This record gives sequence, C-alpha cells and structure tokens, in this order.
Amino acid sequence: MSEPAPLLSLCGVTVRYGALVALHEVDVQIRRGEFVALVGSNGAGKTTLLHALHGLLPHSGSRRLDGGGTTQAMVFQRPFMLRLSVLNNLRIALWLAGVPRAERAGRTREALQRAALADRAERPARTLSGGQQQRLALARAWAVRPDVLFLDEPTSNLDPAAKKEIEAMLAAFAADGMTLVMSTHNLGQAKRLATRVIHLDGGAIRADLSTERFFGEHADWLLRHDAGAILS
Repeated sequence: MSEPAPLLSLCGVTVRYGALVALHEVDVQIRRGEFVALVGSNGAGKTTLLHALHGLLPHSGSRRLDGGGTTQAMVFQRPFMLRLSVLNNLRIALWLAGVPRAERAGRTREALQRAALADRAERPARTLSGGQQQRLALARAWAVRPDVLFLDEPTSNLDPAAKKEIEAMLAAFAADGMTLVMSTHNLGQAKRLATRVIHLDGGAIRADLSTERFFGEHADWLLRHDAGAILS
C-alpha cells in the first residue's frame, strides 16, 4: 500500500536571520496521525523548523499544505494567558477560530475535563500554576480541533508531576488521532510519546527515523555529543 499524502511538507527550505543560516535546505514531510519529536542541542534549529512548519517564518524553498485545507495550532514553552477566567480563555479561542456558536459550550466543557480544570473554570487564568496554565494552553488548542498541533518544549519549565500530566494529555491527543510535532531536549520524552524522531544539528536534519530505529541506531550518539540531551 502507498503511504498517505503528506499533511504538510517543506522542500528545500532555508531560513536566515541576517548572516546566520538557521535552517539549511531542509526537506521534511508530516503525515496525518504522526507524533514527531524534533531533538537536538540549543541552536540546532528545532524551534526554527517548528515555526517554519507552522508557516510563521519567511524562508526560501516551498511549504505545501494538504489540498483539503489544514487547521493548525501551537503551544509555546510559556503560554500566553489572557487576563480572563479559565473559561473565557477557552471561549475566546473558539470564537477566534470561527467555531460555530452552537458548538462552543460543548467543546469548552470537554476541554476543561480534558485538562482537569473544570473546578477552576471561573478562576483568573493567570493565577494558575505553571503546570495548570500549560494544561489550559493544551486544552485551548485541542478545543479548536486542529489537524496538526505544534508544541515548543511544552514541559521544559515544569516539575516532574506537572510534566507527567502534560505527557498524559499529549498521549491522549495522539491516541485520538491528532497529528503532533514537538520540539524537546528530553530524549526520554521523545521515546515515550513520539512515533518518529527528527534530529537536527547546525540547521540541518541529521536523522529522520521511526522512534524504534532512532533509539536503536542514533540516540547513543546524540547523548555522547549533546550535553543538554537527557533521558528522564
């Protein structure tokens, strides 16, 4: 059987910040239902590739989306919370995404349940803990029902308990069939969650393998050469 058509793809994409080449002639395809982890040292190009896939950066080369249209969302390391309640942060996101009014209440309830925040719905979002804010950011993105969700180091500033909660949410999203692309320094997290691992170094892709093959063939090299790589 032939592989499904890519949900989105980059072909020969180069991104420059002045004289600095942050990505160099990158080719990558993301297919529906994948959970892709982008790994590598600081400055390797993980976040730049994530932003290029999301369409946030000017670049040379081409970026193509599935002809049927692709809805995207992104969750950052430090999510921005509006000066509103938890509930209204979700409602605003759905309104901005053009979700029909009749669907918003149901999606909001589901999102609060997914994030285990139903009992905090009326609290100001900015008074939540860091882990709770990240769960709200994930719920806010999930409620929009994106075809692909981009995640930039979503647990890097969290304690182990909060990290475990976020990973559980992401695993549930993946089990539901959502396509996810996540940058992470944590190889253990990539191994637990991802179906595919892309290793970047110097703005180029050095390995693009299934998770099983990556950890069988490549992860030891990365751990030896990248002081920031961890397996926790």
